[in-house]
Amino acid sequence: MPIPISYSLRNISTRRLTTALTATGMALVVFVFASILMLSAGLEKTLVDTGSDDNVIITRKSANSEVQSGIERRQAAIIESLPDIATDSRGIPLFAKELVVLISLPKRGSGTPANVVIRGIQAASLQLRPQVTIREGRLPRPGVSEIMAGSSIAERFKGGGIGETVRFGMRDWTVVGVFDAGVTGFSSEIWGDATQLMQAFRRPAYSSLTFRLRDRDNFSSVKTSLDTDPRLTVDVRRETQYYRDQSEAMAKFLRILGISLTGIFSIGAIIGAMITMYAAVANRVGEIGTLRALGFQRSNILAAFLLESLFLGAIGGVSGLFFASFMQLITISTMNWQTFSELAFSFTLTLDIVFKSLLFSIVMGLLGGVVPAIRASRLTIVDALRER
Repeated sequence: MPIPISYSLRNISTRRLTTALTATGMALVVFVFASILMLSAGLEKTLVDTGSDDNVIITRKSANSEVQSGIERRQAAIIESLPDIATDSRGIPLFAKELVVLISLPKRGSGTPANVVIRGIQAASLQLRPQVTIREGRLPRPGVSEIMAGSSIAERFKGGGIGETVRFGMRDWTVVGVFDAGVTGFSSEIWGDATQLMQAFRRPAYSSLTFRLRDRDNFSSVKTSLDTDPRLTVDVRRETQYYRDQSEAMAKFLRILGISLTGIFSIGAIIGAMITMYAAVANRVGEIGTLRALGFQRSNILAAFLLESLFLGAIGGVSGLFFASFMQLITISTMNWQTFSELAFSFTLTLDIVFKSLLFSIVMGLLGGVVPAIRASRLTIVDALRER
């Protein structure tokens, strides 16, 4: 007959101070572990949500990002003639030839300069990104030195607010609108007329081409057609895949950093759990002898003490996740390693992170309790009762 679960729960509640200290140590480790995973998930979500499966983005072959890409006007004209490009209600192709460059702007408050993405857009650019809405002001007029700023830029950078002026490309540009793109990378960009920006930066080529597929299932045939065209030297990707590739390096670094840090911290938490469980065994030697005398087997004693350590791990895991969940209220900015520009994003808690964090905390509890539990199960009835 197994020892009731209530026995393990009662012993945990009896040792309130040691239980609290041990669970706190585990909670801190889980907090760090979950926060790093949330950081990585937030970065991936921000960039992947920037794209759409219906859209195709084309860059120069082997270019890691739009900033490094260049597509000649002749090649753009060839691609624009594809029959697979969707059209709007007026029959105009949903096809945008865009310019992407970097400028340096000072941050509000600190004045620290950081790179910001400037995107030259065309009429179809907004139709291709329905998640972008004008929050304040209006769209820039074609042929005029006007721009609109993403919500993150307007809040964090000098000159990004509506009515303010930014100087770059040997011109003064007036911010006439602020747009909101939700939790996507577009919120960290400045948009203006592509023709005006190409003239200002003396760029004869586009950075990227974006268009919507008439049928999203035809992507493979479109890609094959463009890849095999000898007149073209381009990379063809779904927009979601392009932005997933953009997040890969940074997200991988964050995951490695998180595993390394939590690996080091978890050793201390496991040792703390082990000390707690060893103390529990030492204080309950007589009690263990009594349980054995009542007919409980060694396996029952082992299971009872393991269950206590698992409860400790679960308490630490739930507590750590609870405090980590508040990190979702924080928005941070970092440099996108592909474009070397500033990118704002938030921590994101997912069910996968919840599962991994709880599993990690339970494993810590198991590793911390297995050795003391084995010691408790190996005590003989005579020796245990004698010590009592």
